[in-house]
Amino acid sequence: MEIRQISEDKRAFLPLLLLADEQENMIERYLDRGTLLALYDGGTLRTVAVVTDEGGGVFELKNLATEPDSQRRGYGRAMVEHIAGICRGQGGTRLLVGTGDSPLTIPFYECLGFRKSHRVKNFFTDHYDHPIYDAGQLLVDMVYLAMEL
Repeated sequence: MEIRQISEDKRAFLPLLLLADEQENMIERYLDRGTLLALYDGGTLRTVAVVTDEGGGVFELKNLATEPDSQRRGYGRAMVEHIAGICRGQGGTRLLVGTGDSPLTIPFYECLGFRKSHRVKNFFTDHYDHPIYDAGQLLVDMVYLAMEL
């Protein structure tokens, strides 16, 4: 397994990034200012992530997506652990992740050590041009979880 930082042609990874954030203009809001990481295993792209430095020791995981046929194999966990290490090394004290209130994503992040922090009411209904569903559930609020580094 190898994790690479991608500095050029970040948009080539849009098909995978769109699995986690299905509206391209929302990805455009953070892709250029964020660090894009790509996890490869056996030479095959498995997972991508974008993390941003929000200042004051706070970093935010903006996107984490794993190829559907590679899910539930530890790639997402490995990527988050790698990102937490990078953030610590850069003086980070807190890693945030914002996600929908989904029965799939919240438990995933909680098992990695994140705890619920706060909500942004109506985020998905206010910022997306169509309804967003995850695991059959309509997403309305953005739920932020935090990991102390």
